[in-house]
Amino acid sequence: MTESLDLDPDDLAGVVDLFGTLTRDELDRALEELAYKQGAEPPGPAVVELALQRYVLVAYDPEGDVDSPLDDDPDRLLVPGPSAFPSLPEGAADLPHIMDVPTRIADREAVERAAEARFRGDVARAVADEDEQLVRRLLDVSYDLDAWGLEMADLRGRLDAVLD
Repeated sequence: MTESLDLDPDDLAGVVDLFGTLTRDELDRALEELAYKQGAEPPGPAVVELALQRYVLVAYDPEGDVDSPLDDDPDRLLVPGPSAFPSLPEGAADLPHIMDVPTRIADREAVERAAEARFRGDVARAVADEDEQLVRRLLDVSYDLDAWGLEMADLRGRLDAVLD
């Protein structure tokens, strides 16, 4: 039985960073290529979902739509997120030579809008559920978003109130 390729969310951010942006299908293909090179099975979709959940990857619509759901939208682009510390897994440096992916430059404003909209929704859910574990994680993410130039003090106050 072949082992699954062991990647953490920062490895995914590194793979995406090699290209600037990737669609979900392109990232899946990149992970298949990496797995093949290492004689492993590609990781399941949970590794990408975890990276999105942890704000290591951000999905955005290049047309600027922040209200459509992330799932089942092939036009969404993935970029390294505010919580990413991109690292390259073994063999990843060859991916741009193996894959035919169009060159894209992320629309910084659209990425920021998507990250902020998603964060606001996550904060509302965490506060409503009084989910202390999620609140603590989101507090950390709020500082990462601040470093991106987004002002999160008001939302941080809402999160802090849950813990008080």
